[in-house]
Amino acid sequence: MALVTAMTLFTHAAQARHGGWPPQAYQRLLAASAAGPVLVNALRVEPDLGSPVRGGLPATVARQRGDHWELTGHKIFSTGAEALGWMLVWARTDEPEPRVGSFLVRSGGRGLSVLPTWNHLGLRASRSDDVLLDAVRVPLGDVVGLAAPGTDGGRDAIGGAWNALGLTALYLGVARAAQHWLTGFLHQRTPTALGAPLATLPRFQTAVGEIDTALTGAERLVDALALAADAGDAAAAEDAGGAKVIGTRAAIGAVEQAVALIGNHGLTNDNPLQRHLRDVLCSRVHTPQDDMVLLAAGRAALARRSTASAPTPIPTEGN
Repeated sequence: MALVTAMTLFTHAAQARHGGWPPQAYQRLLAASAAGPVLVNALRVEPDLGSPVRGGLPATVARQRGDHWELTGHKIFSTGAEALGWMLVWARTDEPEPRVGSFLVRSGGRGLSVLPTWNHLGLRASRSDDVLLDAVRVPLGDVVGLAAPGTDGGRDAIGGAWNALGLTALYLGVARAAQHWLTGFLHQRTPTALGAPLATLPRFQTAVGEIDTALTGAERLVDALALAADAGDAAAAEDAGGAKVIGTRAAIGAVEQAVALIGNHGLTNDNPLQRHLRDVLCSRVHTPQDDMVLLAAGRAALARRSTASAPTPIPTEGN
């Protein structure tokens, strides 16, 4: 639920920054939200395309039929699909020169179906199932960002920062939950041979200190970049991907260390630590993924060095 709630907040934040939704459609969303939470998510990933940020046009097609569009396609990893009130379906038009955009689809409409395909190791409650669209009708004006395809997958820099930093914060929260359970366990667990709780041993105190320090540093980084990005700092928005790498690695490392610290107790289904481990591992799959972030960062660093003055040659032995 936290994940699909975050996706909903990202949608409203984007609307608050620069609009994009047709006014009447957004008013309908707000009116429906007044009666109770309405979950919204962008459906972008497809079986053949994969993540759109890696390039390519979606196979989902929007065909104009008079005063409406008809959407046909197949989306995967659609977080919260069964519970969504609105879906922003990324699709291309069937025009001679295709345009791409997010078509606003209300749940429960004719031609829309959810396939219960989600069978993941972690985030099992997210129900990130498949969504099939068979000639689903969308009013002609209910489209966000309809334009010629670009290389950015239809995302803006600040929206990307919200996504990267928001999701990193979510998984740091998972790691904090794991730390909270761990510290409680260490206070309660009193082996007979020791005669005192495990929390009294320096080895466990040091390990908990390593976990806390790593998570605190990552949280501070995420908080600082989020404030700066919201204040209009373009460099902070660019650094959000790197913060995701640092933060999610810290979160994964913290939970893995907690499991290693207490052994079998950490892996039994009777305790929540195994669930936190499964969930935090899913942080790697979200955009931007580590390989793309690190590739871009490496190229940028090398490009900066190539424009600087040539380094002083290092003397070889015998010179």
